Amino acid sequence: MSDRLSTPLSRRQTLAALGTGAAGLTLAACSTGGALPDDAAVIPPAPPGTGAGAGGGGATALLDSVADNLLAHSPEGATALGIDTGDRAAMRAQLSDRSPAGVAALAATLKADLARVRAVDTAGLDHATRTSLAVIDSAYSTALDGFALPYGDVAVGGWRNTPYVVIQNVGAYLDVPRFLGSDHPVRNAADAEAYLSRLNAYPGVLDGETERLKAAGAQGLIAPAFLIDAALKQMEASLADARAGGGLVGGLTERTRAARIAGDWEPRAERIVKSAVVPALERQIAAMQAQRPQATMDAGLWARPGGDEWYAWGLRASTTTRMTPEEVHRMGLDELAELQGRMDPILRKLGYTDGTVGARMNALADDPRYKFPEGDKGREEIKTYIQTWLARIRAELPRAFRTLVKGNVEVKRLPLAEEPGAPAAYGGAGSIDGSIPGKMWINLRTTDLHSKYSLPDLAMHEAIPGHVWQGEYANQMPLIRSMLAFNAYSEGWALYAEQLADELGLYDDFEVGRLGYLQSLAFRACRLVVDTGLHAKRWTREEGVRFFVERNGSNPLEVSSEVDRYCSWAGQACGYKVGHSEIVRQRGRAQAALGPRYDLRDFDNVVVEGGNVPLDVLAKNVDEYIAGGNA
Repeated sequence: MSDRLSTPLSRRQTLAALGTGAAGLTLAACSTGGALPDDAAVIPPAPPGTGAGAGGGGATALLDSVADNLLAHSPEGATALGIDTGDRAAMRAQLSDRSPAGVAALAATLKADLARVRAVDTAGLDHATRTSLAVIDSAYSTALDGFALPYGDVAVGGWRNTPYVVIQNVGAYLDVPRFLGSDHPVRNAADAEAYLSRLNAYPGVLDGETERLKAAGAQGLIAPAFLIDAALKQMEASLADARAGGGLVGGLTERTRAARIAGDWEPRAERIVKSAVVPALERQIAAMQAQRPQATMDAGLWARPGGDEWYAWGLRASTTTRMTPEEVHRMGLDELAELQGRMDPILRKLGYTDGTVGARMNALADDPRYKFPEGDKGREEIKTYIQTWLARIRAELPRAFRTLVKGNVEVKRLPLAEEPGAPAAYGGAGSIDGSIPGKMWINLRTTDLHSKYSLPDLAMHEAIPGHVWQGEYANQMPLIRSMLAFNAYSEGWALYAEQLADELGLYDDFEVGRLGYLQSLAFRACRLVVDTGLHAKRWTREEGVRFFVERNGSNPLEVSSEVDRYCSWAGQACGYKVGHSEIVRQRGRAQAALGPRYDLRDFDNVVVEGGNVPLDVLAKNVDEYIAGGNA
């Protein structure tokens, strides 16, 4: 795996590689509606259920069938993608089954459909269809290995794999209120009735999770005490909100009132919440409280039964590689040293000359010039600041992509109940038809979480040209490809998006912003070290936090919840830098092979239009690009 490491190209090298044809582009204005250059095509939203590259009628039908079978287990996904209409209209009133029976049914579906995919004769199929079949094979086989483990949650074609069914950042008590408040549409009476149906199903979802929580506990799988304490605090907040009527009721009544939808929505919702949701939350809290006396402060999976086996799987699912914990740990240390070598001269130029890079970054974080005001004024300023930087990157994207998507994104504050256990931000694309915009969720529990030199980079990662941007390309593909994602690609792409922003000159007149970008990459290198340290090297939670603060100059407010996240999403944090380094390595390989025929716009489109893939499939897509360019 030593060839996975590579030094990123300098900005000068990258701009030189844009190609002479890009030098005279008339760039879009700093808005969503600016004119585009003649050779920059814009991809329109695809109709639901369609996608490019389906070669062979039988294979196309198979891809559609596999998508429908998976979607049947995830009706919320149908709503989020905007395809819970027509034959799928009933899904708008349903929630996923998180009970042991629901998990077993999902595993059975995966096993049957994996056999169907592996039975296909791929000879004569086009590259895109072969890629789609390879993606399903990888996602389903990895997920089935996860389901074979004795406990935990498995994200099929997703990133949130966890040994703990309910914890501070996992569980229906978080997911369902956020989903109903954000993604479930309320445009007419039928939508409102579907909301009530989902609200009525919510207690059953909670009870299904509670049953699995108890079963895991009976096997000796008890989360760390500090995670249970954080989870109980948030669960109690959710319970208090439900007892008061809160967001579950208000989310429906406010939207029906705004849309002038007549009906007795408020009393009906309140009746469901108080008679069914509240007792189910109380039962789940009681089950968690019963496990608390058995909990220890041991942070990693090494201290749990079968933990080493679970972590090996979690690391494989996250990175789509067979890297060992030791290889990942060493990669993190090596890349951190290289990145801090690039940060040091910038810090010196800014006048920070004494101490380690981490110590100097800590000093920079205290500089009032880069802080936001406290309270709601600062929160609004943060959201406006993000939009300003998104407008700047939009203007540059025709220099980095041959075809463009819209970049349909809203910047929203995380729900209050979620903020204490959530990361600084996260984001993703909206519905396939564009009716539901993508979102950048920003954690605003305190404005001290964010600085003016780090926030631009965060916006590039979560929104444009990161997660939201990449997801819109995925939405043009066969439906199953919009549903399946690989953490190393998703997060690797988002880090590569950060790199593009720097290479396209966004920080040329704001060098401290470049420092924020480099610190972001160094932060992801630290993740490799800390995640493996916690789960394989028996680090304590405090050691993980201290490594971030001392070695990277990270904000202790941010990294305490970050380290907690690694404890619950074991292995997930390692996908970011592994994926980014591989994308950069593939770019260097393409540039070396193609020489003057290389164009950054073409490479970027190969990666993003190839869809969300495991890293070995990414390499094959780049192989085809190189072969075509050499023809």
